[in-house]
Amino acid sequence: MTEPIPVNEPLLDGNEKKYLIECIDTGWISSEGPFVKEFEEKFAARVGRKYGVAVSNGSVALDTAVYALGLGKGDEVIMPTFTIISCAAAIVRAGAKPVLVDSDPVTWNMDVNQIELKITPRTKAIMVVHIYGLPVDMEPILSLAEKYGLKIIEDAAEMHGQTYKGKPCGSFGDISTFSFYPNKHITTGEGGMVVTDDEELAEKCRSFRNLCFQPKKRFVHDELGFNFRFTNLQAALGLAQLERLDEFVERKRSMGRRYTELLAGLDWVELPLPKTDYAENIYWVYGIILKDHVPFGADEAMRRLAEHKIGTRPFFWPMHEQPVFHKMGLFKGERYPVAERMARRGFYIPSGLALTEEQMERVVTDLKGIIA
Repeated sequence: MTEPIPVNEPLLDGNEKKYLIECIDTGWISSEGPFVKEFEEKFAARVGRKYGVAVSNGSVALDTAVYALGLGKGDEVIMPTFTIISCAAAIVRAGAKPVLVDSDPVTWNMDVNQIELKITPRTKAIMVVHIYGLPVDMEPILSLAEKYGLKIIEDAAEMHGQTYKGKPCGSFGDISTFSFYPNKHITTGEGGMVVTDDEELAEKCRSFRNLCFQPKKRFVHDELGFNFRFTNLQAALGLAQLERLDEFVERKRSMGRRYTELLAGLDWVELPLPKTDYAENIYWVYGIILKDHVPFGADEAMRRLAEHKIGTRPFFWPMHEQPVFHKMGLFKGERYPVAERMARRGFYIPSGLALTEEQMERVVTDLKGIIA
């Protein structure tokens, strides 16, 4: 019987069990446990930041970052249309307005050449989102932020261990966010992190994630916060995973190179760019885009692979085509053709850290078969 190949399976064969047992044996399972602070400090140091604030997931990390920067009604935030909805949702929930740019067709990241055209007197920030494996070209964005006095939120959810010109992703701009969902290089099941070099921003994030309790009068509140707390159990997992990050990065890059070898020379698929002059692909996931002459799109390709028990995921659906935002009167009539094509013709194949060589070969064999 053919065994299913999941789109992602994490590796949990390090110190995860040891640290979790310590949590259980000591009774420290809530957000008060000692692993939380240790994970925050070690993760922040790894990405070149002074402060880390762990939260319950990557989506609320974005909410927390937007709150900490004070973005709200009347403010505009420039961001890519091709990303997960959490990015735009954080801006909209704060009362601000997302302003979209299209993707670069080669790197799949936001097209930095379109950003300055979207800046208005209401623009307060740029939300940078690194997509799938390569970072956004940061230097032009940092220059624009300085020129126009803009804040930068860096969503590095998919970039654990990646660098831009040798500097860690997550170290750029005013505030950065990460996700620890099971498909990330470091997982805590669910979980996220906000990192910054600004002590005041860090303190705002800590307060916001914990209901804005006052230090001296715990149940008296000057502001409304949220319960975005991160547990000691999650932090225990995260520490064990962080210990192996370099190993995981090399494993992912090796997998990416192998997939590229197996898929080389095919005239019906666009493969991820292996590197740019500022970064080598980290292959968070291995995405492919069906070329225009293939007579069907990503949905049909994924359906056929599912019949072979091979897990896949579609590419992000652009923000300007999201029904929920149309109901709010956002993005109507806007077109971003690169992102639209990527969404319809792109998907990613099994890419988890536990994937074996034999599984990769079967994925490619079956993929070639369903396209042929």
